[in-house]
Amino acid sequence: MSLYRNFAWFLKGMTEFTRSAYLSTSKAFVEKDLEVTMAGRSFMITGANSGIGKATATAIAKRGGTVHMVCRNKDKAEEARADIVKETGNKEVFVHILDLSETKKVWEFAEGFKKKYKTLNVLINNAGAIMSQREVNTEGLEKSFATNVLGAYILTKSLIPLLEKSPGPRVITVSSGGMLVQKLRTGNLQSDRGRYDGTMVYAQHKRQQVVMTEQLAKTHTNIHFSVMHPGWVDTPAVANAMPDFHRSMKESLRTPDQGADTVVWLAVSEASITNPSGSFYQDRRRVPAHLPLAWTHSSPLEEQELMTLLDDLAKSLQPH
Repeated sequence: MSLYRNFAWFLKGMTEFTRSAYLSTSKAFVEKDLEVTMAGRSFMITGANSGIGKATATAIAKRGGTVHMVCRNKDKAEEARADIVKETGNKEVFVHILDLSETKKVWEFAEGFKKKYKTLNVLINNAGAIMSQREVNTEGLEKSFATNVLGAYILTKSLIPLLEKSPGPRVITVSSGGMLVQKLRTGNLQSDRGRYDGTMVYAQHKRQQVVMTEQLAKTHTNIHFSVMHPGWVDTPAVANAMPDFHRSMKESLRTPDQGADTVVWLAVSEASITNPSGSFYQDRRRVPAHLPLAWTHSSPLEEQELMTLLDDLAKSLQPH
């Protein structure tokens, strides 16, 4: 089955995830969807100093939105902020330093943010990590899980009260097409059993993000949740984590702006929120979150188990 999944995924990728696929699909985009002003609305973007995150921050700043860049590296973040302000003329761009893999610090950051700021209209969970070998954080959690799943979960859950009292709240999570080859697994969240394959671990986390989005949409009905796949994008993260793939596909990879297009559309357009909350998107369209005949669907019980495990882990790391 995994051989079929991988073949079906690659075939789908070559026809739908490349730069030429984007250029073809984008001909049907409605330009007016993004002809909007975001003045008075605030956006938090994790991993905003490069790649899709920076492209998203720039696009929102161009439309007058207040941008909160949540980044791990202060120097890179300040440099990216200077670029964004220079390009857009919008000075309402703020840098916050946070390592999402340190989960107690995620709690502390979110609680501090709620005290300082009165509104947050849109949260964009973009930061991600692909590890070449298994590493643990200071709390003993596998680092990529802590960043991709638990960190995003804690940040989202902690900010929900602020989002709920802000007008038109949205939460967007940047997933990956790699999740299409993965069925949800809850029995090895820390990837401490079996051989560690960083790319497959990342793909599993991206599946977990899709399930997490679907479940949060059910329980927080006054926030519009969405999760999306940006296509195959030429970013520093891809070049570092998957050098062979990056080298062989370089001419076919999307630009960060193309990868960010659907994130921006989900964050600012009125058209996107006419779709049901919790949906999965690719190139401004709702698409299935599973490959046909790939046996990657999970049961409601398995999905609820993931949420319970995340909730228990998050509470155990919450500062008192």
